[in-house]
Amino acid sequence: MTQQDPSALSTHGPDGPGPAPQAPAGRGPSRSIRPWPPALLYFLGFLAVYLLAVCTPFGQRAENALFDLGGDTRKTAWIYPWSGAAYGSTPLPPLELSHVKTLIVGLGVIAVVTLVRRCWWQGCAAIGVVVATIGSKEVLKTALPRPDLVGAPDMLLEGSFPSGHAAIPAALTLGVVLVASPRVRPYVTTVGVLWFACIAAAVQALGHHRPSDVVGSTLLACACYSLVARLLPTAAAPAITRGPRALPPVTLALSAAVALAAGARSDTLVLSSVDAATAFVCATLLWHVATKWPTHTERAALR
Repeated sequence: MTQQDPSALSTHGPDGPGPAPQAPAGRGPSRSIRPWPPALLYFLGFLAVYLLAVCTPFGQRAENALFDLGGDTRKTAWIYPWSGAAYGSTPLPPLELSHVKTLIVGLGVIAVVTLVRRCWWQGCAAIGVVVATIGSKEVLKTALPRPDLVGAPDMLLEGSFPSGHAAIPAALTLGVVLVASPRVRPYVTTVGVLWFACIAAAVQALGHHRPSDVVGSTLLACACYSLVARLLPTAAAPAITRGPRALPPVTLALSAAVALAAGARSDTLVLSSVDAATAFVCATLLWHVATKWPTHTERAALR
């Protein structure tokens, strides 16, 4: 038998001699679907929470039921002695009137770390995350009304979506993560997430905010952070760092414990559980966003 040149055989189509037909463009197995930008997904989630919790009778009734209007229930919260509302107590930042000082100190820390590490792009991005989160919170809180759909008492008609108390620790945590050294970044993230879990549960237990307010602030901070991550030059993007394997489960376990303690009330177990669960879910989302910085390939796909 004679051997035929494989290259000659490859020029024959299925119906005879001639060039083999080419596969239609765009139908190959390597075709990729361009993912949605994370910032857009977080902002859509923000709008969904607002529409469901604030703009529907069901959502308003569900959240109004979490408030006891019969008296001052703040004193039943375990976190009350550190809320700043008790006489002579020092509030946990940013509770009560400490929110401005907390912002100033947080931005100062970011500025100092930026100067020491000379990470100018990351420093500008970190400040941008904080300013965008707090600024958009102020604008949206004014622009998004809370209609009275269920005939609620006057003290429940004031708009509180999204929460400014929760937005501050979320924005500052994500900002500091941007400028932190890769070696300490996992531990900085853990400290920030624990701080956020405490404040997110406390503002609910103290009656300052509803669960949707906390969720909305978390999604807003994540949206601003993701937008900055997309706009930041690839060369300036912080490298993904892996801390100890035990750190993520330890962080989430401690976040759950902190949320339970900060959201606990002495008069009700159900509402304490709601406050703690909401804070833990938001802390988990914040931890995920802070630790899952997009790789260069993912960033290219988003562009």
